[in-house]
Amino acid sequence: MATVSVRYIVADVDAAIAFYGGQLGFHVEFHPGPGFAMLSHGALRLLLSTPGGGGGAGQAMPDGRKPEPGGWNRIQLEVDDLSREVEKLRAAGVRFRNEIVVGNGGRQILLDDPAGNPIELFEPARRGPR
Repeated sequence: MATVSVRYIVADVDAAIAFYGGQLGFHVEFHPGPGFAMLSHGALRLLLSTPGGGGGAGQAMPDGRKPEPGGWNRIQLEVDDLSREVEKLRAAGVRFRNEIVVGNGGRQILLDDPAGNPIELFEPARRGPR
């Protein structure tokens, strides 16, 4: 599978690196300055940029709107044991948007990175033989 890149706007790149690396197992690939970093997690490349951080992604739009963290679009990280991951992250002080939700495909929960960007942790439903 090819690498897929997702860009998140964050208020503090160093805080985001500490969170994604320390809590979710991402690795720093490139961190040339305070306004940008590239992290990886398997085939996912996460690009972190600050508003006005000097790079193209942090620049204002022609109408004056500025990039900002948050929203509802998110990355999804698949986990083997959602309850265990949630317990570990709660103990580390991570902020969750909701409790575990059960659906047809499995179980999920939303958490926020330090800038307020959502991350979905997903445990697929166990399928028995048909």
